[in-house]
Amino acid sequence: MTGTTTPTAAGTAGSPPPAVHRPPLRRALVPYWLLLPGVLWLVVFFLLPLVYQASTSVQTGSLEEGFRVTWHFPTYWDALTDYGPHFVRSVLYAGTATALCLLLGYPLAHLIAFRAGRWRNLLLVLVIAPFFTSFLIRTLAWKTILADSGPVVEFLGTTGFLDLTAFLGMTEGDRVLATPLAVVTGLTYNFLPFMVLPLYTALERIDPRLHEAAADLYASPVTVFRTVTFPLSLPGVVSGTLLTFIPASGDYINAELLGSTDTKMVGNVIQSQFLRVLDYPTAAALSFLLMAVVLLIVTFYIRRAGTEDLV
Repeated sequence: MTGTTTPTAAGTAGSPPPAVHRPPLRRALVPYWLLLPGVLWLVVFFLLPLVYQASTSVQTGSLEEGFRVTWHFPTYWDALTDYGPHFVRSVLYAGTATALCLLLGYPLAHLIAFRAGRWRNLLLVLVIAPFFTSFLIRTLAWKTILADSGPVVEFLGTTGFLDLTAFLGMTEGDRVLATPLAVVTGLTYNFLPFMVLPLYTALERIDPRLHEAAADLYASPVTVFRTVTFPLSLPGVVSGTLLTFIPASGDYINAELLGSTDTKMVGNVIQSQFLRVLDYPTAAALSFLLMAVVLLIVTFYIRRAGTEDLV
């Protein structure tokens, strides 16, 4: 019938849109309440100490008179000019130790991931086992291992290895202790698990069928590693190098126990300024400069490697 509409059509045209169901406010806030403990932890143990250190770095005064904020930014320049060699030494030692950890850790992680079989768990426990011993005790043990009259140094001397390291400026004469080689050795040993575990995790995730497919296409083992294994393990390489380089660059125990006054790193200077000299502004400024240097190096490394999406 012309000019009329059916009740169903009229009801649909005239009725309001269906209401959108919204969860109660308490339920909507549940994710934020779950995040609250983590946020509070970061604020109390990261943000507030960072702000306190920033304020300390621009203070002037003495322990007897007290320190007060005077916005004395030249402290940063003085710290950088006075202790520039220590920054360079820290980067070189940490970079060398990271490279050695990668060279030693990658074959070990590859063995555990693909060849260990039923011994895999045992090998992983052996990798983690050093963490059950104090960092200080592990470093002190290397003083005995690298003793001048010990078998390790005698072996290195008879094989001509010490002649090579002396040519590179890593050792002096026939001794290893109190040289850069001893410091790098301690750093490499103490931080090797930080490299092996991320590498193993990345390698273990690789589907073995990819290796079988490459072999079916007559790829040699070297080609399989270069085109399949290593590219797929890059997340572990990036994570391992970062987890090794960052703490190694700020370490001071290895340089203190295994090195000499000529091998001090910036961590040793910060420790001395805080606990011996009691020059808190300089120590805080050095801490911020070290953090900035490490951040710049890490940012350049990630961009250069083209792995921004892997970390």
